[in-house]
Amino acid sequence: MLTLIVTTLMVAVTAELIHQVYVDTAISRGFRDGQQASLLAESGITGGKKLLQTYLSGKEYSSSADKWATPTKLDDETGTIEITVTEESGKICLNDLVMSNGDFEPFTQAALMRLGKRLQIPDDVWSALADWLDSNDEQRPGGAESSYYMTLKPAYRARNNKPLATLSELSLVKGFTPEIVSKLVPFVTVYSEPGSSSLTRSKVNINTAPLEVIAALDKKIDDTLAERVLEERRLRPFKSVAELSRISGLEALSIELGKSATVKGNVFRITSVAQIKDTARTVEAVIWLSGEVLSWQEY
Repeated sequence: MLTLIVTTLMVAVTAELIHQVYVDTAISRGFRDGQQASLLAESGITGGKKLLQTYLSGKEYSSSADKWATPTKLDDETGTIEITVTEESGKICLNDLVMSNGDFEPFTQAALMRLGKRLQIPDDVWSALADWLDSNDEQRPGGAESSYYMTLKPAYRARNNKPLATLSELSLVKGFTPEIVSKLVPFVTVYSEPGSSSLTRSKVNINTAPLEVIAALDKKIDDTLAERVLEERRLRPFKSVAELSRISGLEALSIELGKSATVKGNVFRITSVAQIKDTARTVEAVIWLSGEVLSWQEY
């Protein structure tokens, strides 16, 4: 009986040791694969930068029909990597909503109002966003300043005189529900063009902007005209804003839009997804075409 008990205990201990070795080995392999996947994903960001700089160097326009806009997938014996590049310059920059003196920037305000109307977003949210961005504590009609946010639980203050860092920050601003933020994400950005300031707003690239943004550029652009812009650029990308005159109905606007539109973007989002066996890592970076990194996330 004693021998049986001792044997049983030895089998149990051995089984536990084998299980622990298996767990430790699996953890070690998972950590190793995760590290390799992270390095591979980071290399994808570097490759995406080089692709953009090589393809767009000296080119007078950037278009969603260009080679850089086509996802790239690579496989080797260690794993796979998929690189996707999109342009942020085809969106309306939220941080341009307020000028240095605290007033609304006319074009950005009007464009966001038109976009908001299409997406069924209340006009008051733009006043709240302007109050969040400006440097004073004077509340606009329908807006909100720190006095409002300090009554919330948890309490916090308006950002004031600092740009939005991410789109997710909108959830802190009065009126921006998760549903509204989700509606806006495809059409707005927080990243400005190089050299832009409170005196010079970012311009929207008409070669990459979605229909909703094209239609928001001017009150005279309806869905029919916006669809013509998309069809025309698919056949032949615009090399200057003046080329909008190729479209019947936009001849006069082609000159006016030169102040708010462009044909080449400078802000791009590179997403690199790496897979090593069962482990995946994603790195997402927003960069200027010059290579400067504006945002970096890994998950």
